[in-house]
Amino acid sequence: MSTAPPLFSEIQKLATEQRNPRSAGIDTASVREILEIISSEDRLVAGAVYTQIDQIEEAVKIIEHAFRHGGRLFYAGAGTSGRLGILDASECPPTFGTKPDLVQGLIAGGLPAVFQSQEGAEDLEEGGKQALVDAGVGSVDVVCGIAASSRTPYVIGALKYAKTLGCKTLFITCAPLADVSIDVDVPICAVVGPEVVMGSTRMKSGTAQKMILNMLTTASMIRLGKVYENMMVDLQMTNAKLVERSKRTVMSVTGLDYSEATTLLGQADGHVKTALVIHLASVDQKEASLRLERAAGFVRLAVQNKSYSLS
Repeated sequence: MSTAPPLFSEIQKLATEQRNPRSAGIDTASVREILEIISSEDRLVAGAVYTQIDQIEEAVKIIEHAFRHGGRLFYAGAGTSGRLGILDASECPPTFGTKPDLVQGLIAGGLPAVFQSQEGAEDLEEGGKQALVDAGVGSVDVVCGIAASSRTPYVIGALKYAKTLGCKTLFITCAPLADVSIDVDVPICAVVGPEVVMGSTRMKSGTAQKMILNMLTTASMIRLGKVYENMMVDLQMTNAKLVERSKRTVMSVTGLDYSEATTLLGQADGHVKTALVIHLASVDQKEASLRLERAAGFVRLAVQNKSYSLS
């Protein structure tokens, strides 16, 4: 009789590797029943994320501070976790007008792993360290590991190396805090329970991770003045939809009609923030730009002709 290796015992104990009694008979269920089970389990995710709101708040404050002082945010993950980090990072430039390097996603196995599973790439801590070296990560940056199980070697390696650089470190996992063995500044542990299909962490765990990533970057960008009221005002008009959204935003805030909003955006060189300040403060494009610069990009402050001060 062969003896199971230590890794077997380790994995067997993981919260993300347990069987879900509520889906035990899913292989005999009808399509409707399968979907009902999945939907019922998915409804548990938001609650699990909310239990971590204090930790997410702390993480946002760390990210905001880094952004204000020349730092960047790096996600490090493998498989689904890595792809979710890349997804969130890639959405920041068109949504918030950020530079492509401000938020970056690193994945075990590199670019090919985005499109096709490179499972073996996650097994070496050295890979996570090397990814940070290659990306030029420094002490002013924030490194956020993403690993549903909390044990992925690639992610652990990245976080360990980040600590040696003096980076602030965050860790998004779906394991209980007691199972987190790596020392990080802010662990975010959204415990969603066993998956519908045992071990398939692309399901509830992936959904929880995506929700947390949404919160981290969206809240950080709002704090940087990238949103006015509840509208994105630093978006890049890189496609037809975003061009029309920009016009709708201007129309919604100013009360102008479509033609007038189009003309105003033209006067503002296509920049929504500038267009809003031109109209709301009754100033020209040059003055609007100067006000926005003094206000650190906050439209409300620019309209009031106030300078931004870090509180």
